[in-house]
Amino acid sequence: MSMLVNCSNCRTPLQLPPGAASIRCAVCQAITPIAYHRDIVPPHYNHQFAPPPPPPSPYNHALPGGPPPSPYGRKRAVICGISYHNSRNELKGCINDARCMRYLLINRFKFPESSIIMLTEEENDRNKIPTKHNLRMALYWLVQGCQPGDSLVFHYSGHGSQKRNYTGDEVDGYDETLCPLDFETQGMIIDDEINATIVRPLPRGVKLHAIIDACHSGTVLDLPFLCRMNRSGQYVWEDHRPRSGTWKGTNGGEAISFSGCDDNQTSADTSALSRITSTGAMTFCFIQAIERGHGATYGSILNSMRTTIRSTSGGTGGGQVTSLMTMLLTGGSTGGGLRQEPQLTSYEQFDVYSKPFAL
Repeated sequence: MSMLVNCSNCRTPLQLPPGAASIRCAVCQAITPIAYHRDIVPPHYNHQFAPPPPPPSPYNHALPGGPPPSPYGRKRAVICGISYHNSRNELKGCINDARCMRYLLINRFKFPESSIIMLTEEENDRNKIPTKHNLRMALYWLVQGCQPGDSLVFHYSGHGSQKRNYTGDEVDGYDETLCPLDFETQGMIIDDEINATIVRPLPRGVKLHAIIDACHSGTVLDLPFLCRMNRSGQYVWEDHRPRSGTWKGTNGGEAISFSGCDDNQTSADTSALSRITSTGAMTFCFIQAIERGHGATYGSILNSMRTTIRSTSGGTGGGQVTSLMTMLLTGGSTGGGLRQEPQLTSYEQFDVYSKPFAL
């Protein structure tokens, strides 16, 4: 079972990597020896299946380059947009996606600017370049010390892929992955690690929303249930819990993910929905759903996104831009639909048309 240890200086609860001799606090930078045993406490799990110990973690120190935003803000987010500039993997709209999502969170959902970590190739801080290490550290920061009432957001726009799964805990036999900037040399981040880092630690009262604009991203958070919706808006929940009984849900909190496509689909980059400013199709449709008044429930958002993807010939109303995105996004009409279907996955099953959406 994974353990928690309180920082010897500021008392922040820290997740203890197995076998670690000490741990550095992400808030005050103090190093706590594990011999400080009286503050080690086991987390309390309240699910049918207790989560297994996470894999050895590299997250035993804070993001380098100065202290990150305080992890105790009621709202905080990690936004990652990767263009893979000057490579064979180059994408056009991912940094625009990151900018648009940041604007949406700050202006529509009142996220403090200081509580958003941006990872793009255009950041001046080398520690905010979206490498595998920096993305891992940012995800760990996102959930570090979270408390009841916190709202967390992870937005990713970039390449996604799949790897053969040999443990039998994937319905389709493949792990889904995210591809950081240096994935060709450092490797991808697989869904098991994402789940262990930002899903399983979530305590009761904390909610996490992920918006993942990438190929093969349907179950990239490895959440237990997938909402399978047809074109008329009817849906059923698919059970994606591993037969082994391994728990892939939370420690009592809420975790819900919108993703750009099913696990076996690719997600369009980007000019398919805009001829002037490139953006990812999924990110564009998510923002449009919010801006056009379809953001009341999870079902209304998902239905709106899927309708927009299918009927992109309608574009953004003949070039009329939405009010919130005027400074960031200029839409244009397109021809033909896109062959991707946005997906919704969750820590639990619920009525998607009655559960209110809120960040």
